[in-house]
Amino acid sequence: MIRLSTRPLERIVAVGAHCDDIAIGAGGTLLAMCAARPGLRVDALVLTGGGSEREQEEQAALAAFCPGADLRLTVLKLSDGRLPAQWDEAKAAVEELRGQSDPDLVLAPRTDDAHQDHRGLAALMTTAFRDHLVLGYEIVKWDGDLGRMAAYQPLSPETAEEKVRLLQEHYPSQRHRPWYDREAFLGLARIRGIECHARYAEAFAVTKLTLDLGE
Repeated sequence: MIRLSTRPLERIVAVGAHCDDIAIGAGGTLLAMCAARPGLRVDALVLTGGGSEREQEEQAALAAFCPGADLRLTVLKLSDGRLPAQWDEAKAAVEELRGQSDPDLVLAPRTDDAHQDHRGLAALMTTAFRDHLVLGYEIVKWDGDLGRMAAYQPLSPETAEEKVRLLQEHYPSQRHRPWYDREAFLGLARIRGIECHARYAEAFAVTKLTLDLGE
């Protein structure tokens, strides 16, 4: 598989419309990055779940997914499933995040995600972080919106298993969902691994990037 490595990462931004989005879409990548770069600054923003048990779950989960990192998490109280009606609040939150961080990498939902909250947040990210590499993570769901991806982060079997374990441990409020299980998470990771000649992987959409292949 052809590889293009980035310069060392010092700061990243990770955003989700809902608590657990970041962990489901990019939890393995976070584990790998934080293990390789102790002290990595992670600015995380979640639009919904603030003040509820879901915020408590997210605090504990992202701390576990970002071991040794300088994690700064904000969970807002926007209404789940109502992002179009709360566009101004969401945009203000994203712009405030941009004012606080100039990251080397942004992890966000895909712009073609079938969920309106995910898709709306993705659109906001590319307007606020215009000069940054934004990787759009995927979330398996009923809508069946998984597609052909452009970028892959291979995961060791140990990292893939740790991701699943942490998802099950830290989000008990989601265990009742029929798709929220080990088979779904590892199955998608295995398919993405096949696509990049690895055992497991997480895959990302890339809307735009600039290459620096000179001296």
